[in-house]
Amino acid sequence: MKKIILVGRSESGKTTLIQALKGEKIHYHKTQYVNHFDVIIDTPGEYCETRNLGAALAMYTFEAHVVGLLLSATEPYSLFSPCCAVMANRPVIGIVTKTDHPDANPKRAEAWLKLAGCEKVFFTSSYNHDGIGEILEYLKEDGDVLPWEIDGKE
Repeated sequence: MKKIILVGRSESGKTTLIQALKGEKIHYHKTQYVNHFDVIIDTPGEYCETRNLGAALAMYTFEAHVVGLLLSATEPYSLFSPCCAVMANRPVIGIVTKTDHPDANPKRAEAWLKLAGCEKVFFTSSYNHDGIGEILEYLKEDGDVLPWEIDGKE
């Protein structure tokens, strides 16, 4: 799998998305520092929310193959500046989270992510697994076998 770094403000759904991508039970966990998993880098929202820590995020993107900018469908604004994706020397995708929320406006979040420079935008709900398979397919490399491709093999 391609390694992805997830970037977004606090409570945008980064850690919950990771749990869904890994097939884990969803539970709340506050990310306090940059966490490296096999193919996922989870970053604290404070890095995105604090100007001086933004440079650290840019540096961490060099450890991944893909940068994922997360924006909740419930957000009334975006922290991502127009064309900010050019700061990463990697493909940058957008991930709209919480699309199942009653107050969700996924099209607005998509517009903001496209304005930021995201090449492709995924729509997800970690709780009902919408869009999770599409992200895994995007990150798949030659030779990778996803769980639904096993055909009964263990």
